Amino acid sequence: MNAWQVAQRQFDEAAAAMGLDDALRRVLRVPQRELVINFPVKMDNGRVRVFSGYRVQHNITRGPAKGGLRYHPSVDLDEVRALAMWMSWKTALLDIPFGGAKGGVACEPGTMSERELEKLTRRFATEVAIFVDQRSDIPAPDVGTNAQTMAWFMDTLSMHAGYSMPAVITGKPVQIGGSLGRQEATGRGVTTIALKALSKLGIAPGDATVAVQGCGNVGWVSALLLAEAGARIVGISDVHGAIWNPDGLDMKDLGDHLTRTGSIIEYPSASPISNQELLTADCTMLVPAALEGQITAEVAREMKCTVVVEGANGPTVPDADLVLRERGVMVVPDILANAGGVVVSYFEWVQALQAFFWEEADVNQRLEGLMRRAFDDVDAVAGEQLTTLRQAAYSIAVEKVANATKVRGIYP
Repeated sequence: MNAWQVAQRQFDEAAAAMGLDDALRRVLRVPQRELVINFPVKMDNGRVRVFSGYRVQHNITRGPAKGGLRYHPSVDLDEVRALAMWMSWKTALLDIPFGGAKGGVACEPGTMSERELEKLTRRFATEVAIFVDQRSDIPAPDVGTNAQTMAWFMDTLSMHAGYSMPAVITGKPVQIGGSLGRQEATGRGVTTIALKALSKLGIAPGDATVAVQGCGNVGWVSALLLAEAGARIVGISDVHGAIWNPDGLDMKDLGDHLTRTGSIIEYPSASPISNQELLTADCTMLVPAALEGQITAEVAREMKCTVVVEGANGPTVPDADLVLRERGVMVVPDILANAGGVVVSYFEWVQALQAFFWEEADVNQRLEGLMRRAFDDVDAVAGEQLTTLRQAAYSIAVEKVANATKVRGIYP
Protein backbone atom coordinates (compact mmCIF):
# COMPACT_ATOMS: atom_id res chain seq x y z
CA MET A 1 0.00 0.00 0.00
CA ASN A 2 1.23 3.47 -0.77
CA ALA A 3 0.71 6.36 1.66
CA TRP A 4 -2.54 7.51 0.05
CA GLN A 5 -4.06 4.04 0.23
CA VAL A 6 -3.04 3.85 3.90
CA ALA A 7 -4.60 7.25 4.67
CA GLN A 8 -7.85 6.38 2.92
CA ARG A 9 -8.07 3.01 4.64
CA GLN A 10 -7.54 4.63 8.03
CA PHE A 11 -10.31 7.10 7.24
CA ASP A 12 -12.65 4.39 5.93
CA GLU A 13 -12.22 2.37 9.12
CA ALA A 14 -12.89 5.42 11.28
CA ALA A 15 -15.93 6.45 9.21
CA ALA A 16 -17.38 2.95 9.42
CA ALA A 17 -16.87 2.74 13.18
CA MET A 18 -18.54 6.14 13.61
CA GLY A 19 -21.41 5.38 11.26
CA LEU A 20 -20.53 8.54 9.32
CA ASP A 21 -23.10 9.71 6.78
CA ASP A 22 -22.31 8.49 3.23
CA ALA A 23 -22.37 11.99 1.76
CA LEU A 24 -19.83 13.20 4.33
CA ARG A 25 -17.68 10.17 3.65
CA ARG A 26 -17.56 11.05 -0.04
CA VAL A 27 -16.64 14.66 0.75
CA LEU A 28 -13.92 13.90 3.29
CA ARG A 29 -12.39 10.90 1.52
CA VAL A 30 -10.80 12.97 -1.25
CA PRO A 31 -8.83 16.24 -1.42
CA GLN A 32 -10.66 19.45 -2.21
CA ARG A 33 -7.94 20.91 -4.45
CA GLU A 34 -4.82 19.57 -6.14
CA LEU A 35 -2.12 21.48 -8.00
CA VAL A 36 0.52 19.64 -10.06
CA ILE A 37 3.26 21.66 -11.72
CA ASN A 38 6.34 20.92 -13.80
CA PHE A 39 8.79 23.79 -13.74
CA PRO A 40 12.32 24.46 -15.03
CA VAL A 41 15.36 25.42 -12.96
CA LYS A 42 18.71 26.47 -14.39
CA MET A 43 21.38 24.50 -12.53
CA ASP A 44 24.88 25.66 -11.65
CA ASN A 45 26.36 23.83 -14.64
CA GLY A 46 24.13 25.82 -17.00
CA ARG A 47 21.77 22.96 -17.81
CA VAL A 48 18.02 23.22 -17.31
CA ARG A 49 16.23 20.57 -15.25
CA VAL A 50 12.47 20.17 -14.98
CA PHE A 51 11.12 19.36 -11.51
CA SER A 52 7.66 18.14 -10.51
CA GLY A 53 5.97 19.92 -7.63
CA TYR A 54 2.66 19.55 -5.82
CA ARG A 55 0.32 21.38 -3.46
CA VAL A 56 -2.78 19.60 -2.19
CA GLN A 57 -5.51 21.05 0.02
CA HIS A 58 -7.45 18.19 1.56
CA ASN A 59 -9.98 20.18 3.60
CA ILE A 60 -10.35 23.86 4.52
CA THR A 61 -13.70 23.73 6.31
CA ARG A 62 -12.26 24.57 9.74
CA GLY A 63 -9.82 27.25 8.58
CA PRO A 64 -6.92 28.02 6.23
CA ALA A 65 -5.04 25.09 4.76
CA LYS A 66 -1.89 24.19 6.73
CA GLY A 67 0.86 21.79 5.84
CA GLY A 68 4.56 21.41 5.15
CA LEU A 69 6.71 21.49 2.04
CA ARG A 70 8.78 18.34 1.43
CA TYR A 71 11.86 18.03 -0.81
CA HIS A 72 12.56 14.35 -1.35
CA PRO A 73 12.91 11.93 -4.30
CA SER A 74 9.81 9.99 -3.18
CA VAL A 75 7.47 12.98 -3.41
CA ASP A 76 4.53 12.31 -5.70
CA LEU A 77 0.85 13.19 -5.84
CA ASP A 78 -0.33 10.24 -3.76
CA GLU A 79 2.17 10.91 -0.99
CA VAL A 80 1.16 14.57 -0.83
CA ARG A 81 -2.55 13.63 -0.81
CA ALA A 82 -1.97 11.36 2.18
CA LEU A 83 0.04 13.94 4.09
CA ALA A 84 -2.62 16.58 3.44
CA MET A 85 -5.38 14.29 4.75
CA TRP A 86 -3.38 13.45 7.87
CA MET A 87 -2.90 17.16 8.48
CA SER A 88 -6.68 17.71 8.38
CA TRP A 89 -7.12 15.18 11.19
CA LYS A 90 -4.10 16.48 13.11
CA THR A 91 -5.30 20.08 13.24
CA ALA A 92 -8.80 18.98 14.17
CA LEU A 93 -7.57 16.66 16.92
CA LEU A 94 -5.51 19.44 18.51
CA ASP A 95 -8.39 21.89 17.99
CA ILE A 96 -6.24 24.19 15.86
CA PRO A 97 -8.38 26.32 13.46
CA PHE A 98 -6.70 25.09 10.29
CA GLY A 99 -7.50 22.68 7.50
CA GLY A 100 -5.08 20.18 6.02
CA ALA A 101 -2.65 20.67 3.15
CA LYS A 102 0.77 19.47 1.99
CA GLY A 103 3.22 20.26 -0.76
CA GLY A 104 6.55 19.22 -2.09
CA VAL A 105 8.99 18.81 -4.93
CA ALA A 106 10.49 15.56 -6.17
CA CYS A 107 14.22 16.24 -5.86
CA GLU A 108 17.37 15.27 -3.97
CA PRO A 109 18.25 18.35 -1.92
CA GLY A 110 21.44 16.78 -0.57
CA THR A 111 22.93 16.74 -4.08
CA MET A 112 22.03 20.36 -4.88
CA SER A 113 23.95 23.53 -4.10
CA GLU A 114 22.44 26.26 -1.92
CA ARG A 115 22.01 28.44 -5.00
CA GLU A 116 20.17 25.66 -6.85
CA LEU A 117 17.88 25.08 -3.86
CA GLU A 118 17.14 28.80 -3.67
CA LYS A 119 16.27 28.92 -7.38
CA LEU A 120 14.06 25.84 -7.06
CA THR A 121 12.29 27.25 -3.98
CA ARG A 122 11.64 30.67 -5.49
CA ARG A 123 10.30 29.19 -8.73
CA PHE A 124 8.13 26.70 -6.82
CA ALA A 125 6.79 29.49 -4.59
CA THR A 126 5.88 31.48 -7.69
CA GLU A 127 4.07 28.50 -9.21
CA VAL A 128 2.00 27.74 -6.09
CA ALA A 129 1.21 31.40 -5.35
CA ILE A 130 -2.27 30.83 -6.81
CA PHE A 131 -2.96 28.62 -3.76
CA VAL A 132 -0.83 30.13 -1.01
CA ASP A 133 -1.69 33.22 1.05
CA GLN A 134 -1.52 34.13 4.73
CA ARG A 135 -5.31 33.84 4.96
CA SER A 136 -5.86 30.76 2.80
CA ASP A 137 -2.88 28.34 2.75
CA ILE A 138 0.17 28.55 5.01
CA PRO A 139 3.09 26.18 4.29
CA ALA A 140 5.84 25.11 6.72
CA PRO A 141 9.06 23.02 6.70
CA ASP A 142 9.03 19.25 6.32
CA VAL A 143 11.51 16.59 5.22
CA GLY A 144 14.31 18.15 3.18
CA THR A 145 13.38 21.76 3.92
CA ASN A 146 14.29 24.11 6.75
CA ALA A 147 14.02 27.67 8.04
CA GLN A 148 16.16 29.02 5.19
CA THR A 149 13.85 27.39 2.65
CA MET A 150 10.91 29.08 4.32
CA ALA A 151 12.73 32.44 4.22
CA TRP A 152 13.22 32.18 0.46
CA PHE A 153 9.59 31.17 0.04
CA MET A 154 8.32 34.08 2.15
CA ASP A 155 10.58 36.59 0.44
CA THR A 156 9.40 35.49 -3.00
CA LEU A 157 5.71 35.91 -2.20
CA SER A 158 6.43 39.18 -0.39
CA MET A 159 8.17 40.54 -3.48
CA HIS A 160 5.15 39.57 -5.58
CA ALA A 161 2.79 41.31 -3.15
CA GLY A 162 4.93 44.40 -2.78
CA TYR A 163 5.02 44.21 1.01
CA SER A 164 6.36 41.84 3.67
CA MET A 165 4.11 38.83 4.40
CA PRO A 166 5.54 37.14 7.52
CA ALA A 167 2.32 35.21 8.15
CA VAL A 168 2.33 33.52 4.73
CA ILE A 169 4.59 30.73 5.98
CA THR A 170 5.74 29.29 9.30
CA GLY A 171 8.95 27.68 10.47
CA LYS A 172 10.98 30.64 9.18
CA PRO A 173 13.90 32.30 10.97
CA VAL A 174 13.11 34.34 14.08
CA GLN A 175 14.74 37.38 12.46
CA ILE A 176 11.90 37.64 9.95
CA GLY A 177 8.93 36.75 12.12
CA GLY A 178 9.50 33.15 13.10
CA SER A 179 8.47 31.88 16.52
CA LEU A 180 10.83 30.96 19.30
CA GLY A 181 10.57 27.23 19.95
CA ARG A 182 9.33 26.34 16.47
CA GLN A 183 12.38 24.34 15.39
CA GLU A 184 12.13 21.99 18.37
CA ALA A 185 8.32 21.95 18.48
CA THR A 186 7.61 18.61 16.81
CA GLY A 187 10.27 16.81 18.83
CA ARG A 188 9.10 18.51 22.02
CA GLY A 189 5.54 17.42 21.27
CA VAL A 190 6.68 13.84 20.63
CA THR A 191 8.50 13.86 23.96
CA THR A 192 5.49 15.23 25.84
CA ILE A 193 3.27 12.50 24.40
CA ALA A 194 5.92 9.81 24.96
CA LEU A 195 6.14 10.70 28.64
CA LYS A 196 2.33 10.63 28.91
CA ALA A 197 2.31 7.17 27.32
CA LEU A 198 4.96 5.90 29.73
CA SER A 199 2.97 7.29 32.65
CA LYS A 200 -0.15 5.50 31.46
CA LEU A 201 1.81 2.25 31.31
CA GLY A 202 3.21 2.83 34.80
CA ILE A 203 6.80 3.10 33.55
CA ALA A 204 9.11 5.75 34.96
CA PRO A 205 11.24 7.57 32.36
CA GLY A 206 14.38 6.39 34.13
CA ASP A 207 13.31 2.78 33.60
CA ALA A 208 12.62 3.20 29.87
CA THR A 209 14.89 2.33 26.97
CA VAL A 210 14.20 4.11 23.67
CA ALA A 211 15.12 3.46 20.03
CA VAL A 212 14.65 6.31 17.56
CA GLN A 213 14.41 5.79 13.81
CA GLY A 214 15.50 8.99 12.12
CA CYS A 215 18.06 11.60 13.04
CA GLY A 216 16.45 14.66 11.51
CA ASN A 217 14.85 17.50 13.38
CA VAL A 218 12.07 15.35 14.88
CA GLY A 219 14.08 12.26 15.79
CA TRP A 220 17.13 14.07 17.13
CA VAL A 221 15.19 16.55 19.27
CA SER A 222 12.98 13.75 20.60
CA ALA A 223 16.03 11.70 21.54
CA LEU A 224 17.70 14.65 23.27
CA LEU A 225 14.62 15.61 25.28
CA LEU A 226 13.77 12.03 26.24
CA ALA A 227 17.35 11.59 27.44
CA GLU A 228 17.01 14.80 29.49
CA ALA A 229 13.84 13.34 31.03
CA GLY A 230 15.86 10.32 32.19
CA ALA A 231 15.18 7.75 29.45
CA ARG A 232 18.06 5.68 28.09
CA ILE A 233 18.50 6.12 24.30
CA VAL A 234 19.84 2.75 23.17
CA GLY A 235 19.56 3.08 19.40
CA ILE A 236 19.19 5.69 16.68
CA SER A 237 19.47 5.83 12.90
CA ASP A 238 20.04 8.28 10.06
CA VAL A 239 20.00 7.92 6.27
CA HIS A 240 23.38 6.13 6.38
CA GLY A 241 22.58 3.45 8.97
CA ALA A 242 21.77 2.73 12.61
CA ILE A 243 23.76 2.30 15.82
CA TRP A 244 23.08 0.52 19.09
CA ASN A 245 24.39 0.58 22.64
CA PRO A 246 22.33 -1.31 25.26
CA ASP A 247 23.96 0.71 28.03
CA GLY A 248 22.70 3.94 26.51
CA LEU A 249 24.14 6.50 24.11
CA ASP A 250 25.84 9.64 25.38
CA MET A 251 23.74 12.11 23.39
CA LYS A 252 26.11 15.04 23.85
CA ASP A 253 29.10 13.03 22.68
CA LEU A 254 27.08 11.57 19.82
CA GLY A 255 25.98 15.07 18.87
CA ASP A 256 29.61 16.20 18.70
CA HIS A 257 30.39 13.19 16.48
CA LEU A 258 27.43 14.03 14.24
CA THR A 259 28.59 17.64 13.91
CA ARG A 260 32.14 16.56 13.02
CA THR A 261 31.30 13.79 10.55
CA GLY A 262 27.78 14.57 9.30
CA SER A 263 26.50 11.15 10.34
CA ILE A 264 26.00 8.95 13.39
CA ILE A 265 27.65 5.92 11.76
CA GLU A 266 31.14 4.96 12.88
CA TYR A 267 30.41 6.37 16.31
CA PRO A 268 33.02 4.54 18.41
CA SER A 269 30.83 3.99 21.48
CA ALA A 270 28.11 2.01 19.65
CA SER A 271 27.71 -0.97 17.37
CA PRO A 272 26.31 -0.71 13.81
CA ILE A 273 22.97 -2.42 13.19
CA SER A 274 20.50 -2.50 10.32
CA ASN A 275 17.32 -0.47 10.09
CA GLN A 276 15.31 -3.69 10.49
CA GLU A 277 17.25 -4.56 13.63
CA LEU A 278 16.57 -1.10 15.06
CA LEU A 279 12.81 -1.42 14.48
CA THR A 280 12.68 -4.85 16.07
CA ALA A 281 15.17 -4.18 18.89
CA ASP A 282 14.48 -5.04 22.53
CA CYS A 283 13.45 -1.71 24.07
CA THR A 284 10.60 -0.08 25.95
CA MET A 285 9.72 2.50 23.31
CA LEU A 286 10.23 2.85 19.56
CA VAL A 287 9.98 6.31 18.02
CA PRO A 288 9.76 5.98 14.21
CA ALA A 289 10.67 9.49 13.04
CA ALA A 290 11.71 8.92 9.42
CA LEU A 291 9.32 8.36 6.50
CA GLU A 292 5.96 6.65 6.10
CA GLY A 293 5.41 2.91 5.65
CA GLN A 294 8.32 1.73 7.83
CA ILE A 295 6.42 -0.66 10.12
CA THR A 296 4.86 -3.42 8.03
CA ALA A 297 3.00 -6.47 9.31
CA GLU A 298 6.19 -8.51 8.96
CA VAL A 299 8.16 -6.00 11.02
CA ALA A 300 5.36 -5.74 13.58
CA ARG A 301 5.48 -9.48 14.26
CA GLU A 302 9.14 -9.19 15.23
CA MET A 303 8.95 -6.01 17.31
CA LYS A 304 9.83 -6.25 20.99
CA CYS A 305 8.93 -2.80 22.24
CA THR A 306 6.05 -2.01 24.61
CA VAL A 307 4.95 1.25 22.99
CA VAL A 308 5.35 2.95 19.60
CA VAL A 309 5.20 6.75 19.47
CA GLU A 310 4.87 7.85 15.86
CA GLY A 311 7.15 10.83 15.26
CA ALA A 312 6.85 10.45 11.48
CA ASN A 313 3.69 10.70 9.40
CA GLY A 314 2.19 7.32 8.53
CA PRO A 315 5.06 5.07 9.67
CA THR A 316 2.74 2.14 10.51
CA VAL A 317 0.64 0.48 7.81
CA PRO A 318 -2.89 -0.73 8.74
CA ASP A 319 -2.04 -4.43 8.69
CA ALA A 320 0.81 -3.77 11.11
CA ASP A 321 -1.62 -1.90 13.37
CA LEU A 322 -3.72 -5.06 13.62
CA VAL A 323 -0.67 -7.16 14.51
CA LEU A 324 0.49 -4.72 17.18
CA ARG A 325 -2.99 -4.54 18.69
CA GLU A 326 -3.16 -8.33 18.91
CA ARG A 327 0.26 -8.37 20.57
CA GLY A 328 -0.73 -5.71 23.11
CA VAL A 329 1.69 -3.04 21.88
CA MET A 330 0.45 0.49 22.50
CA VAL A 331 0.65 2.69 19.38
CA VAL A 332 0.38 6.45 19.83
CA PRO A 333 -0.72 7.68 16.37
CA ASP A 334 1.06 10.28 14.30
CA ILE A 335 -1.89 12.70 14.22
CA LEU A 336 -1.44 13.02 17.98
CA ALA A 337 2.24 12.32 18.64
CA ASN A 338 3.83 14.61 16.04
CA ALA A 339 1.30 17.46 16.16
CA GLY A 340 3.66 19.75 18.08
CA GLY A 341 4.97 21.26 14.85
CA VAL A 342 1.60 22.42 13.60
CA VAL A 343 0.62 23.65 17.07
CA VAL A 344 3.61 26.01 17.21
CA SER A 345 3.11 26.85 13.53
CA TYR A 346 -0.31 28.09 14.59
CA PHE A 347 1.30 30.10 17.38
CA GLU A 348 3.77 31.57 14.87
CA TRP A 349 0.97 32.49 12.45
CA VAL A 350 -0.97 34.23 15.21
CA GLN A 351 2.12 36.13 16.35
CA ALA A 352 2.96 37.22 12.79
CA LEU A 353 -0.58 38.46 12.11
CA GLN A 354 -0.58 40.45 15.34
CA ALA A 355 3.08 41.54 15.15
CA PHE A 356 3.29 40.55 18.82
CA PHE A 357 5.78 37.86 19.76
CA TRP A 358 5.90 35.53 22.75
CA GLU A 359 8.71 34.35 24.98
CA GLU A 360 10.00 30.82 24.30
CA ALA A 361 8.88 29.65 27.74
CA ASP A 362 5.32 30.76 26.91
CA VAL A 363 5.43 28.90 23.59
CA ASN A 364 6.68 25.68 25.19
CA GLN A 365 4.20 25.88 28.06
CA ARG A 366 1.25 26.38 25.72
CA LEU A 367 2.47 23.57 23.45
CA GLU A 368 2.92 21.07 26.25
CA GLY A 369 -0.46 21.95 27.73
CA LEU A 370 -2.26 21.36 24.43
CA MET A 371 -0.42 18.09 23.81
CA ARG A 372 -1.19 16.72 27.27
CA ARG A 373 -4.85 17.66 26.97
CA ALA A 374 -5.10 16.02 23.55
CA PHE A 375 -3.55 12.80 24.89
CA ASP A 376 -6.00 12.74 27.79
CA ASP A 377 -8.94 13.29 25.41
CA VAL A 378 -7.83 10.48 23.11
CA ASP A 379 -7.10 8.15 26.02
CA ALA A 380 -10.55 8.81 27.50
CA VAL A 381 -12.33 8.02 24.23
CA ALA A 382 -10.22 4.88 23.76
CA GLY A 383 -11.26 3.74 27.24
CA GLU A 384 -14.94 4.49 26.64
CA GLN A 385 -15.02 2.77 23.24
CA LEU A 386 -12.60 -0.04 24.19
CA THR A 387 -10.52 0.72 21.13
CA THR A 388 -6.99 1.78 20.18
CA LEU A 389 -5.52 5.23 20.56
CA ARG A 390 -5.41 5.59 16.76
CA GLN A 391 -9.08 4.73 16.35
CA ALA A 392 -9.99 7.07 19.20
CA ALA A 393 -7.93 9.90 17.73
CA TYR A 394 -9.54 9.45 14.32
CA SER A 395 -12.98 9.33 15.89
CA ILE A 396 -12.41 12.71 17.55
CA ALA A 397 -10.75 14.35 14.55
CA VAL A 398 -13.08 13.12 11.82
CA GLU A 399 -16.13 14.03 13.89
CA LYS A 400 -14.87 17.60 14.28
CA VAL A 401 -14.29 18.04 10.56
CA ALA A 402 -17.59 16.34 9.70
CA ASN A 403 -19.53 18.53 12.13
CA ALA A 404 -17.93 21.67 10.71
CA THR A 405 -18.86 20.52 7.21
CA LYS A 406 -22.48 19.90 8.23
CA VAL A 407 -22.78 23.26 9.96
CA ARG A 408 -21.38 25.18 6.98
CA GLY A 409 -23.50 23.22 4.51
CA ILE A 410 -22.97 22.60 0.82
CA TYR A 411 -22.44 25.66 -1.40
CA PRO A 412 -24.41 26.84 -3.36
